[in-house]
Amino acid sequence: MKTNDQYLAHFETYLATEKRVSHNTFSAYKTDILQLLEFLNKSKKNINNCTTSHLKKFLQHLKKRGLSAKSLSRKVSSIKLFFSFLHEQKWVENKAISLIFPKIEQTLPVYLTEKEIEQLFEVADKDTSYRGIRNKVALYLLYAAGMRVSELVNLTIDSIHFDTGFINIVGKGNKERMVPLPTNILELLSTYLDVVIEKLVPKTAKPASVRYVFPTVYKKEVKPVSRQLLWNLINKLMKKARINKKISPHSLRHSLATHLLKNGANIRSLQLLLGHEQLTTVQIYTHLENKQVRDIYDKKHPRAN
Repeated sequence: MKTNDQYLAHFETYLATEKRVSHNTFSAYKTDILQLLEFLNKSKKNINNCTTSHLKKFLQHLKKRGLSAKSLSRKVSSIKLFFSFLHEQKWVENKAISLIFPKIEQTLPVYLTEKEIEQLFEVADKDTSYRGIRNKVALYLLYAAGMRVSELVNLTIDSIHFDTGFINIVGKGNKERMVPLPTNILELLSTYLDVVIEKLVPKTAKPASVRYVFPTVYKKEVKPVSRQLLWNLINKLMKKARINKKISPHSLRHSLATHLLKNGANIRSLQLLLGHEQLTTVQIYTHLENKQVRDIYDKKHPRAN
């Protein structure tokens, strides 16, 4: 019979080697399970002797603390995967199989209008400093490529293919997709990489194992910029553009999706471009070739000209 720590260690290995989840997903699963183990420990229970009732009490405890339905749903997902793994290893009974996901109220994502996007870019264009150019490139990629924030901060130079006009993006679950970029943004990106990026990193800094498009220096080592930096960047630009909406960097991705659909883009090509998370949806669109995506993108993207 194993201890809680041993169960967790095996689960972590499973996530990293078999599931091959992203760093952020790995951290989320680990945090959720550690929280559960702490709750069980306070109740003088462990993985071996807890019951479904104890798992439900844990979720009720979180709900009373004000956790949203969306966050609770993630906790349920983590617990289900954890116990499913333990059950497959024939270590414990699957006590999470009957847990029910909370009903999540569907809300429309916040997005910017095309006019507001123009205002945002106009403000970004005014800052011609090295950092200003970096910020503008990041802003353009978040919107023009519909990238997630995690995808942007981990974007590497070798994933940009100037010969074809595509960038290779590693999304959730390490799934890769090829996304085309408008010519004007490729030119801006090329100038940034040729001239600006070296000005942002001191020569004395220890280089990273990979070359990030958006590097920063932390404790004399080159690392990718943080998600928090992007939050601050977007907020500052929004204030300067006098746009009174509560948005995040992810809102630019929602904005692109909205604008492409408004301009007549096909939902199938849109989901392929954005790297839709659901496999059943993505598989329907895998017959689309890069040339088809390129043609659709050039005709429908509001910033393709």
